[in-house]
Amino acid sequence: MFLEIFIPIATLIVGLIGGFFGGVFYLKKQMTNMQMDEKQLAQMAKSMGMNLNQKQLKQMSQRMKNMKFPK
Repeated sequence: MFLEIFIPIATLIVGLIGGFFGGVFYLKKQMTNMQMDEKQLAQMAKSMGMNLNQKQLKQMSQRMKNMKFPK
């Protein structure tokens, strides 16, 4: 009787915890692999109401490439 109740609850908890950490790992991996070219950066900046010149676009793309995400 005890095992019929305990095992499903324990597996649910372990599955939720494992799924959460798996999702966090996957999201961090995707964020580090995300690349934006200058055209996409210019479009994003324009949608925020900023006009960037070529020098600013190059600086922004360089910063995006050098961005480090915490582990």
